[in-house]
Amino acid sequence: MILAVACGSPAPAVPKSEAPSAPVVKRQPFGTVDGSPVEMFTLTNKNGVEVSAITYGGIITSIKTPDRNGAIGDIVLGFNSIDGYLGDHPYFGALIGRYGNRIAKGRFTIDGTEYTLATNNLPNHLHGGIKGFDKKIWRAGPLPPPARNGIVLSYTSADGEEGYPGRLDVVVTYILTDDNQLIVEYEAGSNKPTHVNLTQHSYFNLAGEGSGDILGHELTIDADRYTPVDATLIPTGEIAPVEGTPFDFRKSTPIGARIDAADEQIKNGQGYDHNWVLNRTSTTEMQRAARVYEPNSGRTLEVSTTEPGMQFYTGNSLDGKLVGKSGRPYIRRSGFCLETQHYPDTPNHPNFPTTLLRPGERYHTKTAFTFGVSK
Repeated sequence: MILAVACGSPAPAVPKSEAPSAPVVKRQPFGTVDGSPVEMFTLTNKNGVEVSAITYGGIITSIKTPDRNGAIGDIVLGFNSIDGYLGDHPYFGALIGRYGNRIAKGRFTIDGTEYTLATNNLPNHLHGGIKGFDKKIWRAGPLPPPARNGIVLSYTSADGEEGYPGRLDVVVTYILTDDNQLIVEYEAGSNKPTHVNLTQHSYFNLAGEGSGDILGHELTIDADRYTPVDATLIPTGEIAPVEGTPFDFRKSTPIGARIDAADEQIKNGQGYDHNWVLNRTSTTEMQRAARVYEPNSGRTLEVSTTEPGMQFYTGNSLDGKLVGKSGRPYIRRSGFCLETQHYPDTPNHPNFPTTLLRPGERYHTKTAFTFGVSK
């Protein structure tokens, strides 16, 4: 188990004659945060696909993949130095916790006890609070041989941190395969009942970060339903059909085709900022959630997950004030997020799949991002 490896259990012995050559994970400094060092880890596979992540926030700082002509480009938004990530930015590349997405008015009740969280997205709680997992320095290191090409990150959230009950021990792994697949696996355990909903918040632009908007990307989401929201982006509790709405991506459709439709839900999100209820036949197996195709570069992205939902966000709050790695501003809708997770505000909606984690239970979810090209 990954959790056992992270806690220091030895890897199984492998005879030297049978031991595979261990992948080389590049490790280097990436500045400091309040005097504490931050490191960057870079994974590279045999095809030249490269993923870099830092210990601050578990942030994925770059993903480099080839286009249909073999030219390598960076397809996630972010910054070249730690200073950019310490400034005000919309969670570029970060690990999100304890709870990805919103909780209404920062309140929930467990076993008759009410807990109050920070309302950092007035009037609601968002992405774990004022100093969520995206702003913590994670312990990290390469996966030990004979493990695959990857890194393991771990963090212990103290009882009461950001208002959440229980000490939560979290382990996240990033693994890059030779099939051009980035696997993100999450595990956690708590000593008190608590709510957990972890996700990854990378902003993608398959034409290359800083190359303009993502409205021409063609998207498919394997979901017949979604969760409508109120004006503060809290689910109403309804699980509504996508048919006949701007939220129907069951067939490949340009992201920009209906993004400004005269629709109340589009108005509430200022575009797309909603949770899709994924079509699933299993509660534990990996199943496809989405596919994106960018016509000019030919790049594709497929997302598979064990999660029941996925938040699709189109970078509506980007306004050109942030300048990214390419030296070009990140204009409105110049990146999209596919955040696999449980539904927003689940603690306050008994009809949603639960996010409650009790002592002795194991939180375990997995998402895979597969990068390819279409000729």
